[in-house]
Amino acid sequence: MNWNTAIAEFRAHLLLERSLSVHTVEAYLSDVGKLEQYIRLSGQDIEPTNVSTNTLTQFLGWLSSLGLSARSQARLLSALKTFYKYLVQEHLTSHDPTELLSGPRLPRYLPEVLSVEEMQRMLDAIDLSTPHGTRNRAMLETLYACGLRVSELVDLRLSHLYLDIGFVKVIGKGNKERIVPIGEEAIKHIQLYIEGVRRGMLHIHKDHANYLFLNNRGRKLTRVMVFLIIKELAALAGIQKNVSPHTFRHSFATHLIEGGADLKAVQDMLGHESILTTEIYTHLDTAYLRETVLQYHPRNRPEVFSSSSEIPPPPLLG
Repeated sequence: MNWNTAIAEFRAHLLLERSLSVHTVEAYLSDVGKLEQYIRLSGQDIEPTNVSTNTLTQFLGWLSSLGLSARSQARLLSALKTFYKYLVQEHLTSHDPTELLSGPRLPRYLPEVLSVEEMQRMLDAIDLSTPHGTRNRAMLETLYACGLRVSELVDLRLSHLYLDIGFVKVIGKGNKERIVPIGEEAIKHIQLYIEGVRRGMLHIHKDHANYLFLNNRGRKLTRVMVFLIIKELAALAGIQKNVSPHTFRHSFATHLIEGGADLKAVQDMLGHESILTTEIYTHLDTAYLRETVLQYHPRNRPEVFSSSSEIPPPPLLG
């Protein structure tokens, strides 16, 4: 795989799977592009899947000699780690040359999440009088009900549905299977789509007949199409956040944990290999936690701690 192809596919991954902003994606691509430029300037002809750890070490040393700050080096290394992790996950290479490289620890940013009210506004923005609207409602209900990645959604098959007992089988990263519960509202809209719109389709491609969600040509939906549908619905609903298919996955996990769900159960439903990945959702609702403390902590309630004499504040230091 050449550099142009690898970087183009990496860009699609960052936008659709990771739900990063265009600005952040361009920063990642710029950092990966610096490695390509270094290899080209050094007179080497190395494809991205053949880069060695030694080459990366020399590259980082070269950047340091140019005066690149430690923070910029850490950001660049983070981009390279993300790039090679993606190549390994997609089975484009079996070797991650960044695995043994370490840099300064960077702060972890919390993902964008829709509130319950915003989620309802998006669902209400769908025009159910059209065939596409019926499909899109079933699709978004499934995303939110099961916390699926967009790739898992478009690959969902009719034979993976066990709606009579309330479960779906999901094929996740690395072809790992997991069983995920699905709620009654999502089941209702899936059945409306299957029994109505999908059954009435006259031309379904034979290789796509088992896929659940199809386009008007009888083929399975692409990740880009799902991304565009959700962007359009977010605009119709008046939501200013950077909403993508992955936002539904983040919202699914956040709403479950805020409601008291067990962290291990959420990890299993999301298909996270490490519970550390799931733990980020326990830190999302900090504004709610602050409001709760201010409202209910006895030291913030004057009727609990009252005194006949007012104690003056401590003197300012310095």
